[in-house]
Amino acid sequence: MLSQPCCLNTHLTCAVCIPIFLPLTVLFLICLSRSPEASLFQWPPPLPSADQLWDPLAPVLLLGWFALHAVIYLMPLGKVSEGLVLRDGTRLKYPINGFHGLCISGVFLMLLLGLGAPLGYLFELLLPLAVCAIAVSFLFSIYLYIRSFWAPSHALALGGNTGNPLYDFFIGRELNPRIGDFDLKYFCELRPGLIGWVVINLGMLMKEVELRGSPSLAMILVNSFQLLYVADALWNEEAVLTTMDIVHDGFGFMLVFGDLAWVPFTYGLQAAFLVVHPQTLSSLKAAAIIALNGIGYYIFRQSNSQKNQFRRDPTHPSVTRLETIATATGKRLLVSGWWGLVRHPNYLGDLLMALAWSLPCGFSYLLPYFYVIYFTVLLIHREARDERQCRAKYGLAWDTYCRRVPYRIFPYIY
Repeated sequence: MLSQPCCLNTHLTCAVCIPIFLPLTVLFLICLSRSPEASLFQWPPPLPSADQLWDPLAPVLLLGWFALHAVIYLMPLGKVSEGLVLRDGTRLKYPINGFHGLCISGVFLMLLLGLGAPLGYLFELLLPLAVCAIAVSFLFSIYLYIRSFWAPSHALALGGNTGNPLYDFFIGRELNPRIGDFDLKYFCELRPGLIGWVVINLGMLMKEVELRGSPSLAMILVNSFQLLYVADALWNEEAVLTTMDIVHDGFGFMLVFGDLAWVPFTYGLQAAFLVVHPQTLSSLKAAAIIALNGIGYYIFRQSNSQKNQFRRDPTHPSVTRLETIATATGKRLLVSGWWGLVRHPNYLGDLLMALAWSLPCGFSYLLPYFYVIYFTVLLIHREARDERQCRAKYGLAWDTYCRRVPYRIFPYIY
């Protein structure tokens, strides 16, 4: 009887602390990446002046960026796919044109570079842009929370309608908030923040060109690896329609802030670090890092493709040869192929890539490894959540699967 209130109190504490702690963390990490010491344990930490936190150009760029991708979202590009069946029996339609958005953004940036636009100024604008993204995240989340009270009951997320305003604001009350056919959650999931991450990286590369005449090999590797990751996500955009974010989680501050502020300003921290702390890579080290990223990407893409194909069409020739276990729900669990190696091979590939993104920054500083450390903790936590949900959903079949596939993420380790 004591466990449920305890769990609710823990979730409420997170809902109160995270909206304060994480925005400050974003600003703290950006300040560290620009400081000569770049030490996570520096005390007192480098504090920005008011002038460094605000630039009138920042909100103009940020809102213009959102508007550009909203227009691309609405353009008749690519195909339209249906999501999973909702509680009321309907299926929403989604435009699959995120990769088009990336390509159009690339052409737009090349035009700006050709016209002599100082993209390296994004380095000076990092803090003001982050402040604006954080402010937009709070304002947008308040709007989403208020509008959710006019949504029908079947449109609410099961976990975001507790009656506690702080928790519901954080986790999100409405599952798929839309303005007409414009899906707000789906738009934010892979568009402005993810593509914005690539643009910020390019700005850091151009800043390095301004300072040193040419981009370093380390900067080129970081930009290339992370561009591949973003391009892959957008090329396989349809797969996001079956993820927990779209299917299960409400759209509140947690996802809004993650999509619009946390991802673009912390995932690419290595590029900002390299502007101030240049690194020299030998050809051998670069080849080893490229190989590591390639292995991680191969595992990540192949395992995700195998899972998505099995979900869409279990009779497809590429998955019919794989061994499965029947469950009481009528669905089957893969116990061979990539999913017979570990229970989450996609997480394994993700972590290998995350490490490859940090290695070009050398070993003298811990800061560039923030992402891989954070991501390891996140995926282990997510794996534990998945474990609980799958055991509750599949029962004895999941226990059988765990005996067949004992390792969770890392073969023979964990």
